[in-house]
Formats: sequence, structure tokens, C-alpha cells
Amino acid sequence: MSEEIWSRAEIESPCKRICVMDDGPGGSGLCLGCFRTRPEIATWSRLTPEARHAVMAELPAREAEAGKRGRRGGRSARRGV
Repeated sequence: MSEEIWSRAEIESPCKRICVMDDGPGGSGLCLGCFRTRPEIATWSRLTPEARHAVMAELPAREAEAGKRGRRGGRSARRGV
């Protein structure tokens, strides 16, 4: 059987398997691994290739914005700094 049967011309998922949602107070609501929203993650397999490309195009800006806000873990998060 040929492997070509199973090849698909679809965009891959941006998932990095770091599935932690930034849901805390003042959080972005994004996954801290791939920077998608819960609805984007939940519907990814049903999105059209065009919709996936649109989401993928937004991810670098979301990641840059998350980097500006800084990390909210460890001692500073517990102290509310």
C-alpha cells in the first residue's frame, strides 16, 4: 500500500504539548504553549485550512504580547507582584 494515500495537504497543529491555560486574574486566556484560545484548540480539527492559516498568522503577535507581560509563576505570582 502506498503512503501517499494518507498524506494530507493540511496545516499542522501549532501545539507544543505545553498545555497550560493562562486563566488566572488578568490572564490572557491563551494556552502558554501554542497561544491559541480554548475555542481555537477545541475546533482546530474542524477548521478550514484558511481559518487555520488565519489563526497561525496571529500566533507570533500573541506570543510577543505574552512575553511583554512577563512570567507569572513562582514567588512573584504568589506575592501578587
